[in-house]
Amino acid sequence: MSNLHKIVIVGGGAGGLELATQLGNTLGKNHKAKITLVDQKLTHIWKPLLHEIAAGSLNPHAEETNYFAHAAKHHYEFVLGSLMQVDPAAKHIILETSQLSKPAQTQPDQEQKNIRVDYDTLIIAVGSTSNDFNTQGVKQHCHFLDSRKQADIFHQDLLHLYLEAQNQETTRALNIAIIGAGATGIELAAELYQAKQTFFKYGLNKIDPKNVNITVIEAADRILPALSETVAKHTRHQLEQFGIKVLTQHRVAKVDQDKVYFADGSSIDAELKVWAAGIKAPVVLEKLTEFQKDNIHRLKVYATLQTLSDPNVFAFGDCAHCQPVANEPVLGPRAQVASQQASFLLEAMKARIQGKPQPMFKFSDKGSLVSLSHNKAVGELLGQVNVQGLLAKTMYISLYRLHQAAIHGYTHAGLLTAKDFVTRKTGPKIKLH
Repeated sequence: MSNLHKIVIVGGGAGGLELATQLGNTLGKNHKAKITLVDQKLTHIWKPLLHEIAAGSLNPHAEETNYFAHAAKHHYEFVLGSLMQVDPAAKHIILETSQLSKPAQTQPDQEQKNIRVDYDTLIIAVGSTSNDFNTQGVKQHCHFLDSRKQADIFHQDLLHLYLEAQNQETTRALNIAIIGAGATGIELAAELYQAKQTFFKYGLNKIDPKNVNITVIEAADRILPALSETVAKHTRHQLEQFGIKVLTQHRVAKVDQDKVYFADGSSIDAELKVWAAGIKAPVVLEKLTEFQKDNIHRLKVYATLQTLSDPNVFAFGDCAHCQPVANEPVLGPRAQVASQQASFLLEAMKARIQGKPQPMFKFSDKGSLVSLSHNKAVGELLGQVNVQGLLAKTMYISLYRLHQAAIHGYTHAGLLTAKDFVTRKTGPKIKLH
């Protein structure tokens, strides 16, 4: 086993887990390479589901995949830890594991617990985090939706507001501001519209749905800048039908506990605030001084997905600055991009092990879809065909089913689909704990 080519993947998100699964089921199973996946969490959850977890319309425990169990089934090794350093010369990475100890067992003077993982090929897929652009008050007073933990915290804060209001004699209002009108912000706003109806239906009626004010804020002149203007206009019309207020050309200057302040001097009330306006690479990549990066610290890669700084280190997904075709836009932070790159890297790793030339990645844009409710979505296919309503929602759901098939196989994914159908028919429509 020690002579096998060692492929280490850092990051078990949508792309990272799909790649580890495919490599494990081929090169790992056939003893052509040793595959290792590293992540700082014990479980995987598909990031596009986070807005549903935040609103409480999805039970995250039912959608999680445990890395250790998954690795045992798909012929790769899982290592729990946080990336700290990459040593390209020695071809190893350093992981921090001290944060995994119980607080009571950690002493102030205790030496940091780090482990070393050697590689022949390193693939970095650590995703992205929100970029607050150093806007005053955002870190202290805004929620983010970069992780399952953050989505859980938002849901708990939302639920507690409803529970506290239930103990009051009079009804009260609730003001929610979502800063950023990309897909995440729009989907969260639509999900919260559904959630406020369900809270009221389940007896949490001291906050009347008519008194829940949801505002989506965007600095640009329209919402959904990554999609066509036609789709953006239709989406805005749908949001306004829901009673959601949309503010475009409103740049946020400051946030405090109770308000959002704009550059023009105006402000709005907001007890709950979510920041969804832009991304950047995780902090750990800022520390990798040996690698070339862009202005938001994403690793620059060639069309082979090899970093400009080291041919033995690859990067893909949200953390990579990838421009496969000159004079065309850099690929955006989309699950579709990461999934296609994962499939590409499977073939690239096979070629690498066989000593063949590395292939070049080509992105095929299948379109984009945005969920607007339990039975509605909007989007465009192949850059020109607009879809909406139930058909678009069915296609939106199928994207998650394809991800499940990629990491579990089609039979397992089919069983999960059947289980979800029964659970959603018989269980509560919103998580109340």
